[in-house]
Amino acid sequence: MSVRTTLLSATLMLSLAGLANAAESGTFRNPLLPSGPDPWIVRDGDTYYYMATRGDRLAMRKTGDLTRLADAPEITVWRPPASGPNAQSIWAPELHRIDGKWYLYYTAAASGHDDDAHRGIFVLENAGADPTKGEWIDRGQVKTAHTGIDGTTFVHAGKRYFVYSPYVGPDSVLSISAMENPWTLAGKETIIARPDQSWERQGGRQILEGPEYLEGPNGDLFLTYSGSACWSDDYAIGLLHAAPGSDPLDAASWTKSPRPVLAKDAGQGVYAPGHNGFFEAADGTTWIVYHANSGPDMKCTAKRSPRMQPVQWDAAGRPVFGRPAGEKTELKAPARP
Repeated sequence: MSVRTTLLSATLMLSLAGLANAAESGTFRNPLLPSGPDPWIVRDGDTYYYMATRGDRLAMRKTGDLTRLADAPEITVWRPPASGPNAQSIWAPELHRIDGKWYLYYTAAASGHDDDAHRGIFVLENAGADPTKGEWIDRGQVKTAHTGIDGTTFVHAGKRYFVYSPYVGPDSVLSISAMENPWTLAGKETIIARPDQSWERQGGRQILEGPEYLEGPNGDLFLTYSGSACWSDDYAIGLLHAAPGSDPLDAASWTKSPRPVLAKDAGQGVYAPGHNGFFEAADGTTWIVYHANSGPDMKCTAKRSPRMQPVQWDAAGRPVFGRPAGEKTELKAPARP
């Protein structure tokens, strides 16, 4: 048996053990599943919806108890067309509830051109109450200034914004635009961060990707992102900050933390943590969901597994992520709806 097979088997056994423990005591251990790159969780009423990169389709799990995520069947909600600009490499899905409808943002590549020059972000819309049912309408590609990946959206001060990771020369950067509606940009696009720190340039590439918005308790704006190549053990999560009342479209509004806020922790058995999302538990607490590897040199594969842990806030209203919780760390489960 190979080392990687052994690691995956151990991950699966620990995940199942954590789920059994959660059922008895309201606690859990990471990972939530043995596989799940680019995880995403959103809560709507009594239900948590989970998604991750599946490569050839968009699929969801829904549950009232995230510690029992493995018990929730995976439901395929959309498959790509055989040809066209969104035919392959279906990555990084995000499910958002906007004005009473569901919107799915995902990255895809054009048929016959599975490369960076032919990637973009696309949007689906569903007017139903349950996103695992009903009809998904194709709203097409977000018309960004560059090819890129990992689109997300957020509202600040009553205005909607779109952030993604465009390819600009040899770099992957972070760029923001205002939105006219959930699938249409408005006005010019502004680059707000570049991979200018040494920790963002590991694995042979200069990469910022996977941006995610988080509003602080005092009105501060935060954007997490993942830096370096995903195949590097030093892939990690960084943080941008803008003060309350700032203009998100002004690059000068954003300052970057000099070091990652969630990084490799060999003592916890966590490598290459990245591509996170945030969700609110039923009690109003904020949680981060992200993927990581359980051992070194596991690269950028489907073996990346989803993990979650609560986010704390310091006295200044900045998020505190702490150490990435490893497979031996028991955590209190998110509040159930």
